[in-house]
Amino acid sequence: MGTLHVVATPIGNLDDVTLRALRVLGEVDLLFAEDTRRTRILLERHQVRARPVSLHAHNEAARIQQALEALRGDGSVALVSDAGTPLVCDPGERLVAAAIADGHCVEAVPGASAVLTALAVSGLSVLPFTFLGYLPRRSSARRRFLQNYRDRAETLVCFETPHRIASSLARLLEIFGDRRACAARELTKLHEEVVRGSLTDLAEHFAQKPRGELTLVIEGCSATSEEATWSWEEVEAEIRGLAADGQRPREIAPALARISGRPRSEIYARAVAVVNEDTDE
Repeated sequence: MGTLHVVATPIGNLDDVTLRALRVLGEVDLLFAEDTRRTRILLERHQVRARPVSLHAHNEAARIQQALEALRGDGSVALVSDAGTPLVCDPGERLVAAAIADGHCVEAVPGASAVLTALAVSGLSVLPFTFLGYLPRRSSARRRFLQNYRDRAETLVCFETPHRIASSLARLLEIFGDRRACAARELTKLHEEVVRGSLTDLAEHFAQKPRGELTLVIEGCSATSEEATWSWEEVEAEIRGLAADGQRPREIAPALARISGRPRSEIYARAVAVVNEDTDE
């Protein structure tokens, strides 16, 4: 049985690579890379002797057999994408599925993630969140897609390209209203930019096409109407359920505040009281 290593690489700054990742990349029998030129830059920077072989969306099916042959000989194979964690809007899903189906070990070598990095600097609620990947290219498909998430309470994260950011922000503003949002561009690179504000602010800022890929973080739908506000009985029932799952009051309060329409501080106080009451029993 062989081992397939799914290795995260830096999303910009080449120093953001783990020691384990460098060791694995230098030891494997076969290294697949989405773009061999970009991967060679990383390898040369850290003096890792390895010869990457291309694996991208157009040749993944053909590369699977090559990978399985190496794995069946008790070999080791690594997969990297252009940046960040493979399979997150990058090729590799079919390779991982094939390796698992063939009985081999699949190990993740974690590291950089544009999704988590953007969430961390956004200033918006981190939990819960939903990652949407890239928004659909066609305007009509984008509208239908976003309408499915209009009333969702969790924070939304998506990727967008420089030439579509203006139209996507306009569509988000149209469907979601003027929510708080954050656009993180060129994360960890020399010209990193993080813009926070309303969707209107972001649309104005990116009216001219920027350079570099962007990660958008968008505030979820808040329950503001009286009809949408939960009763305290409903809130306490949910608190008990979340507490039973091991969540603490400080984790319960922000999540429930987003979906219940009740103030976070009051939910926290109730959660503490409910947890203490259940503990005393």
